[in-house]
Amino acid sequence: FSGSYRALKLDLTAITGVVSQAYAARFQFLPVFHERDHIVVAVTQPFVRDWVETVTHVSGKPVKTVFSNPTDLRRYLDQFYKLNRSVSKAADQSTNRGGVVMEQLVQLGQTGEPGAEDQHIVGIVDWILEYAFEQRASDIHIEPRRDQGQLRFRIDGMMTRVNSFPENVMAGVISRLKILSALDVSEKRRPQDGRIKTQTPAGSEVELRVSTMPTAFGEKLVIRIFDPDTTLKNFPDLGFGERENRLWQDLIKNPNGVILVSGATGSGKATTLYSSLKQLARPELNVCTIEDPIEMVEPSFNQTQAHPAIGLTFAAGVRTLLRQDPDIIMVGEIRDRLAMGTK
Repeated sequence: FSGSYRALKLDLTAITGVVSQAYAARFQFLPVFHERDHIVVAVTQPFVRDWVETVTHVSGKPVKTVFSNPTDLRRYLDQFYKLNRSVSKAADQSTNRGGVVMEQLVQLGQTGEPGAEDQHIVGIVDWILEYAFEQRASDIHIEPRRDQGQLRFRIDGMMTRVNSFPENVMAGVISRLKILSALDVSEKRRPQDGRIKTQTPAGSEVELRVSTMPTAFGEKLVIRIFDPDTTLKNFPDLGFGERENRLWQDLIKNPNGVILVSGATGSGKATTLYSSLKQLARPELNVCTIEDPIEMVEPSFNQTQAHPAIGLTFAAGVRTLLRQDPDIIMVGEIRDRLAMGTK
């Protein structure tokens, strides 16, 4: 079930509440999710059925099985039960949305010495990031709701619900991520933008763009994931057919002109643009960008971060870049008539 789209829709309380981790490990199975009329269980040995009667009795539902790779099942078995324990302990030790945990997390960011209560939040955040990397998500949405927080991933342009957490745990998770991205933990009334640089479990470097925004039920946080292994690709790997690839190559190799790239969230605009610029960037060319924010740092470009608060808007950035002897300019967004650059 690894990588299954439906497997993302987790209900950890229901999954881990069926049987103990030791019992599931003994028979090598893992409840994956509950449907209205049955429970889906991943197994490594489909002909071993000793556990079925127990699971049916405890859940009150008949069992349907799906086959899993043993390595994947062992990993998820450990992850899900460990995560559920962290959530439960964090919820028990945190009594309100904005109190003790958030203040302690501010201290955590200053000292680097996580306390016993904070370690559970750290474990939850680590799991969220690692699971997102594993599922090749492009975005992580951490959203407050009336009584609990919701975790969703965007994968291949589609949003899917992954899990939910108690509201006090969600507040701790958001605070932890704000600390990691050097944001003001105490400021919840205005949007903030930050960045985290980390590594995947496989050891590859990843950049995370963090954005917060106040909502009716509290602060929402969205993380955009920029993995160089997935962001800079050959065009056939991006899904370009032979005709589309030939057409795109003709366009980007023109000595002058303007190319507009538009599309829905998660449709691949940034991936297409960065891959194109990476292909075009050569020592004899001056490739410049004006972005807000810089989505992925690339040494072969000259990248500029727009900063409207000090007057560095897209329009001002383009005017300045035109005096920087450019060969190619990439404008991250067009927000007014003067923000049009030339190539």
